Amino acid sequence: MGMFGDPAVWLPFVFAALMGLSILIYVVLDGFDLGVGLLFPLATPDEKDRMIASIGPFWDANETWLVLAVGLLLVAFPIAHGTILTALYLPVAIMLTGLILRGVAFEFRVKAPTSHKERWNWAFFAGSAMTSVSQGFMLGMYIMGLQFTWATIAFALLTSVFLTVGYSFIGATWLIGKTEDKLQRKSVEWAKGGIWGIILGIGAISLASPLTSARIWDKWLSWPEVFVLSPLPIISVLLIAGLWYGLRRLPAEGDKGAWLPFSGTIALFVLAFGGLAYSFYPYVVPEKMTIYEAASAPESLFIILIGTCFVLPAILLYTALAYIVFRGKATELRYD
Repeated sequence: MGMFGDPAVWLPFVFAALMGLSILIYVVLDGFDLGVGLLFPLATPDEKDRMIASIGPFWDANETWLVLAVGLLLVAFPIAHGTILTALYLPVAIMLTGLILRGVAFEFRVKAPTSHKERWNWAFFAGSAMTSVSQGFMLGMYIMGLQFTWATIAFALLTSVFLTVGYSFIGATWLIGKTEDKLQRKSVEWAKGGIWGIILGIGAISLASPLTSARIWDKWLSWPEVFVLSPLPIISVLLIAGLWYGLRRLPAEGDKGAWLPFSGTIALFVLAFGGLAYSFYPYVVPEKMTIYEAASAPESLFIILIGTCFVLPAILLYTALAYIVFRGKATELRYD
């Protein structure tokens, strides 16, 4: 009957894929608006207003994907949800505090008297930084198999720096497409400064994953896998070279190519995520618990899948609608 004959086999796989997709969309979408927040201290007061306007219509919807990913983890893989969130309790708490701080600062900075506005700007930056750093730390600990030793904590601190710089990079590339004139030129400079975070981050994770696990080493570096998978790193290197070259030519006459860096960065994030997903499959808790061991009963999963078939297209639809309606350059954000 094969894989698709047995619901106990294909349902956990489908939910793992949906959860992975939600996380990937979250990292790209909330990644760029967190990145805009991280770049706040480098901008003038007028530029900050324009930067906020560039993410105003989107940031709330972007966070929906995180809720969806954690929700799918809870209902589809409850045992893994317990294990992962227990191990990462502190960074999760910091991330949620950061997201709350960001949301409050976003609304209040527009309405606050001028004398208080700067404090809300710093709160917006602090919330963005707390969220990015804690997500980077969680990624590092996850890659290290949720083992807490000095070496794994050091690696997680490293990935938290790289993910934060990576977010600021995708934030800068978003601003290149969304802004004009002086702020656009500044965004190009920020992106040129942040590209090292992408290179070192992807490099560190690519090296560390096979070294922490003999299973991942075999998946990537045994024959014929090494040959079949070689396009992944080659395309990644070409994309980074393309980004490097493209940023040198911006801003261009008539705003040509302004969205290319953002598109290239999305492609890079997708490749890096695909590589990670391949490394860890079929484990949901690295080296401890597979998606099949952690999954809910097939009957429960089937009912949840029916619900997901309605919820997921709805979220996709309103996310796409927001980006279509508010396309073009960012204008002034007003609340009157």
